[in-house]
Amino acid sequence: MRFSFLCRNARSGLRPVCRAAAASLVWFLLSPVAFADPAALTLEGAWQRAEEANPTLRAAQAAIPAAEGELRDARAPLWNNPQVSVERRRKEVPQVSNPTQVNREWNVGLAQTFEIAGQQGDRRAAAEQSLAATRQVIAETRRQVRAEVESRFVRVLSLQSRIQTEESTLNLIEDAAKAVGKRVAAGEDSRLDGNLARVEAERARNQVALLHEQLVQARAELAALLQLPPDELPQVQGALDPAAVPYSLEDLLNAAAGRPVLQALGHREQAAKSRLDLERATRYPDVTVGLSTGREGPFDAREKIVGLSASLPLPLFRRNAGGIGRATTELTQTRIEREATNRDVRAQVIALWERFTNLKVRVDRLKESVLPSLQENRRLSAISFRAGEIGLLQLLLVNRQVLDGQRDLLDARTDLRLTQVALEAAAGWQSTPATR
Repeated sequence: MRFSFLCRNARSGLRPVCRAAAASLVWFLLSPVAFADPAALTLEGAWQRAEEANPTLRAAQAAIPAAEGELRDARAPLWNNPQVSVERRRKEVPQVSNPTQVNREWNVGLAQTFEIAGQQGDRRAAAEQSLAATRQVIAETRRQVRAEVESRFVRVLSLQSRIQTEESTLNLIEDAAKAVGKRVAAGEDSRLDGNLARVEAERARNQVALLHEQLVQARAELAALLQLPPDELPQVQGALDPAAVPYSLEDLLNAAAGRPVLQALGHREQAAKSRLDLERATRYPDVTVGLSTGREGPFDAREKIVGLSASLPLPLFRRNAGGIGRATTELTQTRIEREATNRDVRAQVIALWERFTNLKVRVDRLKESVLPSLQENRRLSAISFRAGEIGLLQLLLVNRQVLDGQRDLLDARTDLRLTQVALEAAAGWQSTPATR
């Protein structure tokens, strides 16, 4: 990667190539698109794949049937099922002069328990709020998965950009090192220059190998998140620089108030309140009403019996204190969690906004001020080196500063994009594909 001094010392035929490569390197680092491979994975494609296969999202969606089943039960006309009773008796009646008389009697009854304190409405409200909370949890999980997919996507994209730059630089360094080696053999350059050329070439190869290792790990993490086949590591394509933000801090804070996680906690609080009302209503006894009919007596003188019964337990000993206490605890804990989460979300949005604005200023400064100055220093140092005013070490120092500045720019662009992803996820901001 430290190749500028090699270009200065190479044969004159290599100088146009060096200048073209340097210009291409700067253009590539400032370009928003790193790869244009039509077979590579786009961000929208990664999101779609995550929607279909991500295990965290699928596990959250699996909670829907349970909540819907609870709501169907709560919406039934009556909470308690009716009870049917059938009784058949064989009665032996002893006679004084005749053998024992056998009577076969039967009785059929129907009983229904009714709630009298509004438990049915509380139960339905709790089930509806629980289902709404479950759906909001799924929406929040979907947002978190999308944000995690985008973060890993950006890391892969950044590493691919870095590797493409480093590989093109490596090719130039190797060509220049060969040229310097020939000049050393011809006595035109010193052995020190030849050793420096070989060291720089080896360091460039080591850097490319290290970046390839990091890329494999980043692609494996993205593949695991998308549940791709084990032997399929995705290549990605897209813009590394974030688009111009269409929002302000106030817009993000307003959006954060409607974030799904806060809405889910609100629904959970309402469900806990309904369950507390239900437990309190349970202190009132349920009334059981029964209707029965039957036949009794001897066969030739059957008696038809119709009965109506009502039963009411007396709430003298057990007043459902345990159920009321548990429901009260659940309601209190849910309120505390909602208040704390609301505070944490706002604080996170504000902190990330500050980091985002600072990174944006840093990226703009690197693009507009630092890199042009470094390029100018490299040009001036090359002139001074040819004039004999500075040595090779000073020239090498300037070139290293240029390359470090280019790396700093790529790192800053990556951090800026990752911070924007985290900021929009914290605020619950829904970006359109056109803004990516």
